[in-house]
Amino acid sequence: MKTIYLVRHAKSDWGNANTGDFDRTLNARGMKNAPVMAARLKQKEILPELVISSPATRALTTAELFCETLDLPEEQIQQRIEIYRGGVLDLLKIVQQIPETCTTAMLFGHNPTLTEFSNLLAGSYIESMVTCGVAKIDLDIDSWKSANPDSGKLAWYDFPKKHQ
Repeated sequence: MKTIYLVRHAKSDWGNANTGDFDRTLNARGMKNAPVMAARLKQKEILPELVISSPATRALTTAELFCETLDLPEEQIQQRIEIYRGGVLDLLKIVQQIPETCTTAMLFGHNPTLTEFSNLLAGSYIESMVTCGVAKIDLDIDSWKSANPDSGKLAWYDFPKKHQ
């Protein structure tokens, strides 16, 4: 059994028209929601062995805030540009390359690709992952290389407004 947590970056700041998409930062709500969602995972004793993130500022900052709350070293975050630039098949390749010694991984990315990937991998339907939403997908596989469409099951989907 392998488990992957898909996390959409927290709410980003659209206030500066001169900032490009890749460099957009989190806004105040995003900076607040990321630690809150990470704390929910910590309460459930969820501790990923591997953290993979898009290098875009908003995703990487979200991953760093999660790591801080989960007491994981930020240096452990692997940055993959394919998460930012690519599509669902690129995400699938990333998952298939996770080291076999790892049973639990967390991937931070962007919509619409993250929602499409969740639906592809789990064979279920989330209309659109909201900012700072977390989907837990359990994969009934022994090897990450066996991760394929419909090889997982959506265990749960959580997001900040669900608890307000």
